[in-house]
Amino acid sequence: MTILNAGPDTCHWGFFDATLPPAVTIQSGEEVTIHTVSGGPQMLPGDGFHVPPELYAIHDKGETMRGHILTGPVAVEGAMPGDVLQVDILDVQLRQDWGYNVIRPLAGTLPYDFEESHLTILPLDADRGIATMPWGLELPLAPFFGVMGVAPPPNWGRISTIEPRRHGGNIDNKELVAGTTLYLPVHAPGALFSCGDGHGAQGDGEVCITAIETALTGRFRLTLRRDLALSYPQAETPTHVITMGMDPDLERCTEMALRDMIALVSDRAGITRAQAYMLCSLAGDLHITQTVNGCKGVHMMMAKALLGT
Repeated sequence: MTILNAGPDTCHWGFFDATLPPAVTIQSGEEVTIHTVSGGPQMLPGDGFHVPPELYAIHDKGETMRGHILTGPVAVEGAMPGDVLQVDILDVQLRQDWGYNVIRPLAGTLPYDFEESHLTILPLDADRGIATMPWGLELPLAPFFGVMGVAPPPNWGRISTIEPRRHGGNIDNKELVAGTTLYLPVHAPGALFSCGDGHGAQGDGEVCITAIETALTGRFRLTLRRDLALSYPQAETPTHVITMGMDPDLERCTEMALRDMIALVSDRAGITRAQAYMLCSLAGDLHITQTVNGCKGVHMMMAKALLGT
């Protein structure tokens, strides 16, 4: 199994770019373990906590940027535009004993309500699976990667990691924990998968603009799927299928996620589009993924048991 460490030579900060050379190349169906880090120098916790040394090395490189520190990209041999990359998320583990949360003026879902910045360092206990809040609450951890994405279409050029789009990216979907699968449309040769923005826990919405931001290690299986045709990311848990919409307008996000779910349900269950639309109304669940990334997110979930799968 390939292991990709985080560091100045394997991380890119704040951008996706189809011209970025791969940090490593694997075959379709192979597993890769990816170590990630998170946060700029101003987010460091002070004495008493473990900071991955490669985070200091990345800071020392002096390329601090707005956005996320991503490890990658990982090229998959033979991947071409029009393919789908199946990302099986096999395991997700904490890499440090702290995370941070930030509230900033002019950001988040309520940009004008909080006029002072707030940085909170949150102790994390991996053995007990909890974060300790400043007032003593022990919050259960459910770690996942906020950012998982492939390279964007080459004609987009270099784009920010902040807005999720059809390449994936800053999806911030809390359902994508270990044991789930993400499907990403491929837009560039090699697919060029990167991940980062580790979250220890997050609510749907991520309303104050950050989750529990932390460093994670993920173990993934990356497989090319030429039997699928997707225009936007989709996902699957052991019990549900998930479609996603991403746009500055939440209504548009809802329409995108719903249309893709109608198509998915119709195909899997062998029913008409009208019947699938009805089932979405009776049994599908719309969730607000996040409201803070410029392109907001809505995802729709449908129980696989209702589709005969």
